[in-house]
Amino acid sequence: MAGRGTVKASGNFNPNADAEALQKAMKGLGTDEEAILKLVIARSNAQRQEIKAAYKTLFGKDLIKDLRGELTGKFEDLIVGLMTAPIAYDAESLHKAIKGAGTKDKVLVEILASRKPQQVKDIVALYKKEYGHNLEDDVCHDTSGHYKRLLVILLQASRQTGLQQELIEADAQALFKAGEQKFGTDEDTFITILGNRSNEHLRKVFDAYMKLSGFEMEESIKRETSGHLRELLLAVVKCARGVPMYFAETLYNSMKGLGTDDDTLIRVMVTRSEVDMLDIRAEYRRMFAGSLHAAITGDTSGHYRNALLLLCGGNDA
Repeated sequence: MAGRGTVKASGNFNPNADAEALQKAMKGLGTDEEAILKLVIARSNAQRQEIKAAYKTLFGKDLIKDLRGELTGKFEDLIVGLMTAPIAYDAESLHKAIKGAGTKDKVLVEILASRKPQQVKDIVALYKKEYGHNLEDDVCHDTSGHYKRLLVILLQASRQTGLQQELIEADAQALFKAGEQKFGTDEDTFITILGNRSNEHLRKVFDAYMKLSGFEMEESIKRETSGHLRELLLAVVKCARGVPMYFAETLYNSMKGLGTDDDTLIRVMVTRSEVDMLDIRAEYRRMFAGSLHAAITGDTSGHYRNALLLLCGGNDA
């Protein structure tokens, strides 16, 4: 997946010069938001971390605090998100989702279904360091039932690797028996197989399942499960089929209909801009017969829109 992002490292990078440019953009009356967004998006996340360090050395101040003081609303959230290291951003997103009234399950589902095992391990370690809690304990406290159990499996980040040829047919059979062929549903079988097998293995299982049952895996999950468990199982299946496809659909859902789910839009654009945004754009075009660029243009405005469009990086109209 290397190099499938729209945001790249800047070739002639000078963190001190960038720190000075950002300070100048915030100094005095008014803030030059366009200068800030153009500079930030023209640097990789690793370079932004160097800019934060240079800013503190030069001015004795915290760049994130200064940005928060000068910017507002969704644009502020987007820029601060871009200035945050990826693992820290995920840990913070999960912490915000869990604490406070009601759990934002959408965030738990999206992050834990889509991140690679090593990323999950890093998130768990950083969460403990930052918040003094075990992420698993916090998740367990806020969730229940089979949904909780699948989240716990995903938090172990010990998904198998490679194909287990001898298990493909057996897994497809087990899933068929646990759902379509049974009165009621044996959720444990779904959780164990979908939570533990490699994505490569699961894709083969889905093909075998289709031959066996006449249904796509997603159709059976929609029929056999409900609530948050259904959402998590669907996310796991979609990510096994292809993470960019999953995020194209997530972005589409964040902007369809009346209103915009800005939290999701920001989170996906921040976290995927250096990873696979080019693939997400291509999948978006294929699945929804329109461009991501056009959707963002239609749903957002001002500096916020300009920044999102730079992260999107091009129009596939």
